[in-house]
Amino acid sequence: MAIGSGPGKGADNPINRLVEKDTVPWYKKPNLRMLYILMFPTCIGIEMTSGFDSSMMNGLQAVPSWDSFFNHPRSTILGLLSSLYSLGSMFSLPFVPIVTDRYGRRAAIIFGSVVMVIGAALQTASQDFAMFVVARFLLGFGIPFAIVAASSMIGELAYPKERARIGSLFNASWFIGAIVAAGVTLGTFAMPNNWAWRIPSILQVTPSALQLIFVWFIPESPRWLVSKGRGEEAYAILAKYHAEGDLDSEFVKLEYAEIETTLELEREQGKGSWKDFIASSGMRKRLLICSFLGLATQWSGNGLTSYFLARILDNVGIHDDHTKNLINLAMTCWGFVNGTTLALTVPKMRRRPAYLTCTIVLTLIFTGWTIASAEYQRTGSQGASRAVIAFIFLYSPAYNMGYNALTYTYLVELFPYHARAKGIAVFQWWGRAAGFFNQFVNPIGIQNAGWKYYISYCIFLLFEVIFVWFLFPETSNRSLEELAFLFEGEKLREEQQKRIKEEVEDSRAPIPDSSSDKGSAVHVEHNKI
Repeated sequence: MAIGSGPGKGADNPINRLVEKDTVPWYKKPNLRMLYILMFPTCIGIEMTSGFDSSMMNGLQAVPSWDSFFNHPRSTILGLLSSLYSLGSMFSLPFVPIVTDRYGRRAAIIFGSVVMVIGAALQTASQDFAMFVVARFLLGFGIPFAIVAASSMIGELAYPKERARIGSLFNASWFIGAIVAAGVTLGTFAMPNNWAWRIPSILQVTPSALQLIFVWFIPESPRWLVSKGRGEEAYAILAKYHAEGDLDSEFVKLEYAEIETTLELEREQGKGSWKDFIASSGMRKRLLICSFLGLATQWSGNGLTSYFLARILDNVGIHDDHTKNLINLAMTCWGFVNGTTLALTVPKMRRRPAYLTCTIVLTLIFTGWTIASAEYQRTGSQGASRAVIAFIFLYSPAYNMGYNALTYTYLVELFPYHARAKGIAVFQWWGRAAGFFNQFVNPIGIQNAGWKYYISYCIFLLFEVIFVWFLFPETSNRSLEELAFLFEGEKLREEQQKRIKEEVEDSRAPIPDSSSDKGSAVHVEHNKI
């Protein structure tokens, strides 16, 4: 059995029992509804930038004016152009937890968005290869600040009933950016001048601009506020959005007590430094899992279709640029449909079965893809060419089931508060490192080895199945605080529950004295934040 995969105890948690009794849907709660609306442009929509970049770089390879402006980049040069986005992320990630934990989730989103706006502007104005490369580096440098902060914010702000699904939608927004980029490059690729690629480049600024506009209207993470000794503000936010302003809510009192007690216990276990991050066996297990996820989300074959679809289609006899862009747009729209559907449904499943299904099906599909590609190279069969395209479309829902729908939800559940930003940053680093390797090596491998290059992905996918089976813990149906000591043993979890009970019984929740009505939580939050 995998570590931590024993029966869940979520049903024994008082908070989970109260959540189960709450039958009012989120859209009938005005404050919570507004929170989720604001979350979309500020947090959920951040991955639109990555989706736009991936699809744009795919589309630009079929834009004649871009291809000629940069002297027909292929192999190593094409790999460098694509991989600078990941390289920029790798350079920024050591600084991401510092900004996110010290200055807050909102500050990190603002900083990352500003850097990305500058990068998109430089990319649009590029006059040569060097300027384009610097612009892509800046875009990559900014995105991890926003991703790490926003994915943490979603898990820490969302109401427990919707937390997993809202977190799963984070990655689904990738497809919105990808669809826009695919549509724009399809519409501009035939333009006879450089605006054919400058228009898509300037539009890449849109997600970051939305974040900079709406971030001022969303509250800070209650857990970050409690960690900074600002408990009254945190309580007011929880009351406003999780109890519609009811400061006497039993649920909010329990939730606040659980957050405060868990953060106190985390501080006793360590100071949240990088040294503490690897000091215990539990943290080392988390580190291993998040590092694996970083590699698996990039080394499962998705990098081929995300950045080098045009070259893959060349290898199966499809050379018309218009047809390539149509396939790119169709594949992206299909990804959005199945990705969003799976994001809304898969979080209801237990995490281990979902990931196992994902990895097993991916292995089978990619093996079929490799065999069909080999058959086309051997015989030139149109049936084999069409089979490759079919496998590419089948690959999308298989990948989205686990690595798209669950990754950030799972990471937020896996790490306790004091290590969450660092854990997601480590995941990002390995993902960007794998992405950099893929984007640099993939075009070389596709050009020199053809279908034989795909065999390496088949082998790694088989390894993923084995890793998930033996090492992935189950985290579904538990609160974040309940999961904080997932690997640390029953004794610590019992101490946690004991302290929570004492805090609730002693009525230590920081309810403002001046509040006597349900609207007062709104007043406190607006005056303090």
